[in-house]
Amino acid sequence: MRLFQANGGGERMSLFKISGILETMSTISLFFIAMPLKYIGGNEILVKVIGPIHGFLFVLYCALVWWEQHKGRMDSSLAIKGMLAAIPPGGPIWFDRKYLSEKPPAE
Repeated sequence: MRLFQANGGGERMSLFKISGILETMSTISLFFIAMPLKYIGGNEILVKVIGPIHGFLFVLYCALVWWEQHKGRMDSSLAIKGMLAAIPPGGPIWFDRKYLSEKPPAE
């Protein structure tokens, strides 16, 4: 799977990789900022804001894992690992580094 695509001499990340990074950021924000503020500080506004954003990004990441598998760029075993990696904080980044990362093509 190519995660880097040529872009006129530069490199750009794929939507799949970007969605994994954003999903990780939203999970960390929700688990380690918003939820402690709700349960320790009694302020649930961040959960109401970050929660739906995280939900959307989680579903987007899982849909993109399915899409990569559907298009034949990822086998079923790897797709299952990708879906499971979406659950813990940092999982999509770990999944990308462990299973998908390639060095960008040399110019």
